[in-house]
Amino acid sequence: MENFTPITGLIGGLLIGCAAVLTLWASGRIAGISGILSGLLFPHKTDTGWRALFIGGILIGAACFAWFNGGVTIEIQTSPGLTVIAGLLVGFGTRLGSGCTSGHGICGIGRLSRRSFTATATFMFVAIVTVYLTRHVLGGNL
Repeated sequence: MENFTPITGLIGGLLIGCAAVLTLWASGRIAGISGILSGLLFPHKTDTGWRALFIGGILIGAACFAWFNGGVTIEIQTSPGLTVIAGLLVGFGTRLGSGCTSGHGICGIGRLSRRSFTATATFMFVAIVTVYLTRHVLGGNL
């Protein structure tokens, strides 16, 4: 593995876990990114302040990581059309599953939510099947 980075992965995981716990303790809200962003883009209440700070923190954290590591190279290995289709499917799945992987996998499992265990197992199973099909059955030529 050429990009094996356990230290940054551990630090990132700890920061994500702390953010999820602090968000739940401080506001009683789940730190699922799709719900936070949806509530920011389509506000129903007057709770947009903490949502904007949370999303801003994610963006600032990513910028700090890139700055401390001398930049980040992003390489997209599929066509723009396939990338858009994949993004739309992820958005559809997020709506269908009542949350995203961060909401279910980090926050929901941490709260021992049955629905989140089921959703996370479904995400993982579909991801494994998708990778197998696209890389080994179809030859990775998508």
